[in-house]
Amino acid sequence: MGKRKKAAAPGPKMFRASHKDARISPYKARLVIDMVRGKPVDEALSILEFEPKRAAPMIRKVIRSALANASNDLDVNLKNLVVADARVDGAGLLQGRRRWQPRAMGRAFPIMKRTSHITVGLAEKE
Repeated sequence: MGKRKKAAAPGPKMFRASHKDARISPYKARLVIDMVRGKPVDEALSILEFEPKRAAPMIRKVIRSALANASNDLDVNLKNLVVADARVDGAGLLQGRRRWQPRAMGRAFPIMKRTSHITVGLAEKE
């Protein structure tokens, strides 16, 4: 028989939200999400409100969703939440109908429309 694993020690509660298949390249979204990682939630939302990049409203919406998830837990003080985990992972390529970019010597390359998975986790600061 296999050995049983011991239960991991409970860490701080994490409240997560994600936006799957966001229509923005991961490179562009990571530039914005790096600005708010580790910041308090109210400060992160104010930074994103005045950020002109296209990813800012998407990330702001995900943070608000994670904040709404945290508001359902009565033990949590919403003023003490920080953006503990903020990731942008690459998703699939959006291809719909295949479109081609003409290249040198008569060749054709597909037009790649990149998408992202944006994930945010909020935790109480110690």
